[in-house]
Parts: sequence; C-alpha cells; structure tokens
Amino acid sequence: MSRPTLRALLGGSIMALHEPAARWLLEHPMPQAMEDDEARGPVASAVERFAVERSVAVVPVRGVLTPNSAVLERWFGWATYRGLIETCEQLASDEAVSAVVLELDTPGGAVLGCAGAAAAIAELDKVKPVHALVDPLAASAGFWLASQAREISVAPGAELGSIGAGLMTGAFVQPGAGTGLQLFEFTSPHARAKWPDPSTEEGKAELERSLAEAETRFHEAAAAGRGMSVEDLRSRASVSDDPRDGGALFDGAEAISRGLADQVETRRAFYTRILGTYAPAPRKARSARSRGASALALAAQASALS
Repeated sequence: MSRPTLRALLGGSIMALHEPAARWLLEHPMPQAMEDDEARGPVASAVERFAVERSVAVVPVRGVLTPNSAVLERWFGWATYRGLIETCEQLASDEAVSAVVLELDTPGGAVLGCAGAAAAIAELDKVKPVHALVDPLAASAGFWLASQAREISVAPGAELGSIGAGLMTGAFVQPGAGTGLQLFEFTSPHARAKWPDPSTEEGKAELERSLAEAETRFHEAAAAGRGMSVEDLRSRASVSDDPRDGGALFDGAEAISRGLADQVETRRAFYTRILGTYAPAPRKARSARSRGASALALAAQASALS
C-alpha cells in the first residue's frame, strides 16, 4: 500500500506557495518513520531551530512552511510558523544574541499562520536587527517572511517573489467520471461558505473572496516591510503594466530594481559583513583567512539544521 504524499497532507488549504518549486517536495511520500510518529502522538524530541556564531543567530527557513507540523519540522528540518514565533520570542530576550539572520530556502507554504510569524519577525527587528539572506529561494510565503527583515540580500543565482495566494480544490463528479462514485456533503443552514463548491458560481465567488483576503494580508505586510504602499508593491511585482499580473519570481538584480531586495551578495561576503558589523572578532585578532572560515562554518552549521 502506497504511503500518502505531502500534498495530501496539505491539500485543501489556501497556500502562498510557488507550485513549480514545491512540486517535488509535495509529491514525495511521507517516510514510514513519520507515520509511526504520528500514530504514537506528539514527538518529544527537541528540534534545533537556530545556530549562534559570535552573537549572531542564524535561523534557517526551509522547506514547505506549515503552521505547526512538528513531524515535518523534526524529520525534514522544515520551518513552521509556530517554531518561528517561538524562536523570535527566545532570541528577543537572549542577551547573548546581538543580531539575527533569516536564511531562506523555501517555495512558501500555507497562508494559515504566516501573518503571525511575519509579525513576530517584525517585532524582533524592533529589538535586534534582522537580516534576510535568500539562498537560493524565498517564494510566496517565504518572501512574506523575508520582507519583514530590515534588509534582504540575494545570493548569486537565487530568486524571490511569487507574491500572492492560491487554492487547489475540487468538486464531486457524477457517477462514471473518474472513480464512478458520487458523493454528497451537506452543511448547516447558515454555513454555505464552509465547503464551497467550485463547480457553482456561488462557490467560486466564495473561494475567490478567501483568496483575495489572504492576498491583501500578504500585500499589506510585504509593503510595510519594504517601506512602500500596497499599490506600489502591486505595481512593482507585476510583469506588465497591469498590477493583476503579479506572482512571478525574480532574480537578484531584477528584484533589486523593483525594490523587493537590497543587494546581491555571496554567502561568504554576506556573513563576513554581518559578523564584522555585529560580532567583531575577539581582541586576539585572527587572520583574514580564519575569519572567512568562521563565516563559512556558520553557513554550514545552518545548512546542517535542514
């Protein structure tokens, strides 16, 4: 018997996700060990959510983002919105941490919970500087989170954007089509919006309303984070003169020209700059080669968390 895919786990939710980049992740069957954990209940093992180097905390934001999937966080190292909120709260009060780096490698994820995580990042930046490094992807919900940092650096070859929300759903079919099984579902008298039927105009309108609300929250947060109006953000994110043509990914240079990012930097240059700014080397100065190695070690340490 085949195991369910991650798409089945996340299906039916409004997503801020770049589908092409996420497809191979979503179609991957859940490992047997994950199913065993779910059968046993909550996982008790601790998850490392950040690494600290010379007072700079590095927080990996990787994988398909979910509200609170402890199983995906444990087995794949994927970030969750609850985990990010708890991490921001912890780092805000940690006197040993002077600055925070969000290192992003994500196609995005669920809309549910993303606004809370984005708000937590914005609140953390009021206490300690938060910098975002896109390497190699910060799409959709990933950009929503990155936009709350005080600056966004893009590694060479990396991409960001895909601003917007989407929903994949379906309607039950008549007998003989597909499985040949006709299903009926009912809602209470005043809950037609509970399970909208996309095959009807009413259902389609309700689904579009939900998507528009999610997009508005996304645009308002990203615009505020990047210091522009919502109308300006929509114009800059569009690939044409029509602001409705948003949702595309952009490379570093294009993202910078549109005001969606600040600079293109290699990983080494980024960490050398951040460590030099917020965590100067001890009095016994090390060689330039040694300092560079420290920055690369930090990057490797963050990657090991994924």
